[in-house]
Amino acid sequence: MSIAAQADASRNTVKKYVASFKTSSYTFEEVNALNDKELEDFFGKSKEQPANSRMQSMQRCFPHIDKELKRSGVNRHMLWEAYRKEFPDGYQYSQFCFYYNQWKARVNPVMHMEHKAGDKLYVDFAGEKISFTDKESGEVTEVEVFVAVLGSSQLTYVEAVLTQQKEDFIAACENTLRYIGGVPDAIVPDNLKAAVTKSNRYEPTLNETFADFADHYGTTILPARAYHPRDKAFCLFP
Repeated sequence: MSIAAQADASRNTVKKYVASFKTSSYTFEEVNALNDKELEDFFGKSKEQPANSRMQSMQRCFPHIDKELKRSGVNRHMLWEAYRKEFPDGYQYSQFCFYYNQWKARVNPVMHMEHKAGDKLYVDFAGEKISFTDKESGEVTEVEVFVAVLGSSQLTYVEAVLTQQKEDFIAACENTLRYIGGVPDAIVPDNLKAAVTKSNRYEPTLNETFADFADHYGTTILPARAYHPRDKAFCLFP
């Protein structure tokens, strides 16, 4: 049943192919090495089936969905609800995500990265600000959200700070080290001004105060390349 769902084929079609394989003298390795023409001859050319309109309708939405997911505050569930509103007989949320992930892997493949324990700490500010209200005056103050994640364990530290200036940024980094109880081999910031004064693919210029902070704690700063978010290789908000 799971094979039929993943292949988007009927269970009877899957049973037919499995039966053909079992009655043959071929091994799995031999069948797997056949080209498309040889596979057609081996299994018998299937009858022409009408295109799966539900699948095609959903897949036509994926480029737009992929673009919308890059916007701040947009998530998959919101886009799935919009998809179901347009296509009431469309796929359920779990299948929607499954097929979107398959589509994403085909059109935009990425390399899996292995992280060593204690190797890198990734730091950045979240896209949206949050705010708090003074109970006495009623004044509303917006604050930045600093986020730090250890690459291997995914241990996460989050702190609200008043600005993205170097004083607040470095203080938040220091609080992170206290929280995780140690110092990573390297800190990987995005190219924010509090960390990097001049972006460069090979030799970015670090903020002098942030560089001194790293020297004090015996670690290294490895800025992510500008416009290469995958250098950070972690996701704050899946």
